[in-house]
Amino acid sequence: MLPQIEKKIEIDRQPAQLIDIATQQNPRRRWPLLLIAFIIAALLLASGIRSRLRTRAIVDKQTAQAALPSVSVVSPTRTAPADEIILPGNVQPFISSPIFSRTNGYLKKWYVDIGAHVKKGQLLAEVETPEVDQQLQQARANLATAKANLELAVITKTRYQGLLKSHAVSQQDVDNAVGTYNANNAIVAADQASVDQYTALVSFEKIYAPFDGVITARNTDIGDLINSGSSSNIRTDLFHVAQPGMLRVYVNVPEEYSRGIKVGMIADLSLAEFPGNKFQGTVVRTADAINLTTRTLLIEVDVQNPTGTLLTGSYAEVHLAVPTQTSTFLLPVNTLLFRSEGLRVATVKAGKVTLDSVTAGRDLGTQIEIVSGVKADDQVVINPPDSIVPGQQVQIVSATLPGNAK
Repeated sequence: MLPQIEKKIEIDRQPAQLIDIATQQNPRRRWPLLLIAFIIAALLLASGIRSRLRTRAIVDKQTAQAALPSVSVVSPTRTAPADEIILPGNVQPFISSPIFSRTNGYLKKWYVDIGAHVKKGQLLAEVETPEVDQQLQQARANLATAKANLELAVITKTRYQGLLKSHAVSQQDVDNAVGTYNANNAIVAADQASVDQYTALVSFEKIYAPFDGVITARNTDIGDLINSGSSSNIRTDLFHVAQPGMLRVYVNVPEEYSRGIKVGMIADLSLAEFPGNKFQGTVVRTADAINLTTRTLLIEVDVQNPTGTLLTGSYAEVHLAVPTQTSTFLLPVNTLLFRSEGLRVATVKAGKVTLDSVTAGRDLGTQIEIVSGVKADDQVVINPPDSIVPGQQVQIVSATLPGNAK
């Protein structure tokens, strides 16, 4: 300031010196020169005052701007028309069956173990059944006796019918012979059925694969006591056979997305053991009913697995592209204000804050779905302070808007 004041004094002195010189030379020119000097001094004074006023205005403006709270804003992101939901699924074989024995006995030998690929009709194990073998021999002996008695009854019936013609025997004797024949004939049929029954039980000593598949479990060993699968005793499932060429994946879809599930839609599977890979499946059927306990819709997704890449019993994440019924937006979770009157977001309009009521949808971790309350062109404040109030003036220092990189 001192150099400026000295400079101004020197400038102010220059007209006076000129006036003195001019008046000394010519007294008549004194008053015009005094007027000119006064005008110059007034102009210089006005310029200084104006400069100071302009500087003060700039400082006041900068001070006012510095006093305004600085906020960062972001615009809502519109969700895609087809919203992807990720649900847990259980991978199961298309066909899976425990293998039981149809007769009682002891395991004589097994021919396959876990992981073995078997064909339909392949021999899996043999069961030793000494009691059934004895019962079969007894049934066969009873059948032989019944057949012998039947042959005698046939001869007696034929003879008595011939003697009746010559009245050598009475009609009663003939009827008795015919009745004995019919009874023996029935006994033969019953004994034959008994023989067939025990023959079938003996045939069950050999256990065969019911379909092409993989042995997933073997629950017995040589010498183990085997109970018939049809008996009331504790049953012994010898093997478990699964058919992994086609897999079923059962998924429970929340009720709010149930209307978007259609038979034939594509579903992608991702598994932890195959990071970055997805396996495509198809929705083949739904339960067409909401479970009263879980409020979910059970659906089945079939996945081709010809090489056995996917293992049965695995846990999978099922990705379904479900069409959304209404347009929704996504906002960062740090834009929400939890007030006593409800959930709010702070938006900036014409430099002033408004608090808008919003309805939240799904929580996606770092983002949350907003069903209603915001528009695509809104500028929503990130990390709004709890002290923010409607109508408060703010200045935007950072904005993430549609089309701008964050």
